[in-house]
This record gives sequence, C-alpha cells and structure tokens, in this order.
Amino acid sequence: MKREDSKHETDNIKRYQEEGYTVNYLFENDHLIDSESKVAYKPEDVFIVAHHRYEGMSDPDDMSILYIIETKDGGKGTHLLGYGPTADLEEAEFFKDIPKANYSKNADINELT
Repeated sequence: MKREDSKHETDNIKRYQEEGYTVNYLFENDHLIDSESKVAYKPEDVFIVAHHRYEGMSDPDDMSILYIIETKDGGKGTHLLGYGPTADLEEAEFFKDIPKANYSKNADINELT
C-alpha cells in the first residue's frame, strides 16, 4: 500500500475517474453499494485494482485509504475508507474479507495508463 502524504484523496480520485473509474461505491448494510444503480456487492464480488493510504498533514488522526475497485459485473470506481480511531469497524472488516486473490499487485494510476 502506498502512503500518500503530499496529495489529497480528491487528486487521485479525479485522475482515476479520467481513466474510467467513475462509480462511487458506498458501504451500507455489510455490502459495497454502487451509488447510482444501487447494486450491492459482497467481498468476493469486489476486486481491488489499487489502494492508496493517506495521513492528514495537520491531524495524524485524519487517515484514509482510497480503494480503486472493479466488480464482478464490470463496474469500475472508487471508495474512500477512513481508518484509525474513527474507523467504521464493519466497513474495515468488509475490506479484510475481500479474498487476497482479488487484490492486484497494487498498481497505481501511473501504471494503469
């Protein structure tokens, strides 16, 4: 996982959107949800193309992970997960339950183009 101290999450979200990762995924009721179609995904339906870790420059408790996601039905998008003291434990558990085989070699935006 890459640590991103110098960039804000939105910088990378915009770059991935330009590469076709346009779906915004939300976590709700133990599923990842496509915010537009409302399709719900279980951990085994999700593939992690890349992920980036961020730590707040002014507040060390401001920590997040940006996941770049593809789904079994071809959806492509992003999900921002907070972690640390304010993390949603059920949401973090969902990402832990994604099979390791569903994780890429941790490519980043520079390797996708």
